Amino acid sequence: MAPFAVLLSCLFSVHSFAQKNKTSFRVIAFYTGKQDSAHISFVHEANQWFPKMAVANNFTYDSTSNWSNLNAAFLSAYQVVIFLDTRPEEPAQRKAFEKYIKNGGGWMGFHFSGFALTPSDYPQNWDWYHNVFLGSGSYVSNTWRPTSAVLKVMDKKHPVTADLPDTFRTNANEWYRWSNDLRKNPDIDILLSVDSSSFPLGTGPKLYEIWHSGFYPVVWSNKKYHMVYFNMGHNDMDYKTGVQDLSHTFGNPVEDKLILNALLWVSGKNNIP
Repeated sequence: MAPFAVLLSCLFSVHSFAQKNKTSFRVIAFYTGKQDSAHISFVHEANQWFPKMAVANNFTYDSTSNWSNLNAAFLSAYQVVIFLDTRPEEPAQRKAFEKYIKNGGGWMGFHFSGFALTPSDYPQNWDWYHNVFLGSGSYVSNTWRPTSAVLKVMDKKHPVTADLPDTFRTNANEWYRWSNDLRKNPDIDILLSVDSSSFPLGTGPKLYEIWHSGFYPVVWSNKKYHMVYFNMGHNDMDYKTGVQDLSHTFGNPVEDKLILNALLWVSGKNNIP
């Protein structure tokens, strides 16, 4: 590798996984991995699972915790961006991401990447991302503890869900409720929602953290962009120690297929198995 390339690699702090053969597309995953042991657990798991998928499906997977890499020059090498746990906070990073998306770049986001609550450490201060791109607005509430749910496929015609069963049970997750009703947004295609057979959803101990009814979208796409958001991405933990995983997001065959389908679709490739 040329000295300049070595320097760039060091500056970008990127971990890369790929086949030796020519790859069909390149993925860059951004993460923070500093808050909430459940989110950190998911990031570690994702950075083990995606490299395996890269080898098996002929794409390159890179990951970085350096959000300053979210700029036009760096993103030009990638066809897909993933937000594993958070979102960019700096105005220049947000501007570069919006331009990347509007120019046709692919995106997948998980769980906390959609979170916004004012006041909090992650306020709703990015209108395009939360109200236009995601469409969900602000976080309102969640179920607790992390628990599995039965999901219902809402759009069987979409390439991401076309070969999935009508309903399936997920691995454990903390499920979010949002301020905006995505059903009223003509740009949003709700791909999966919580099936009514899941209720009551959550185990408490706080009663308001157990859902007994309602409509809760958990995976969706915006028709104007190459994107898919997943509410999944919060493992159950032993919160007394904050280090022991009690559940995993990956390893469920249907969920794994859903995520891989989405990745191949947002990449612009038609090689969905």
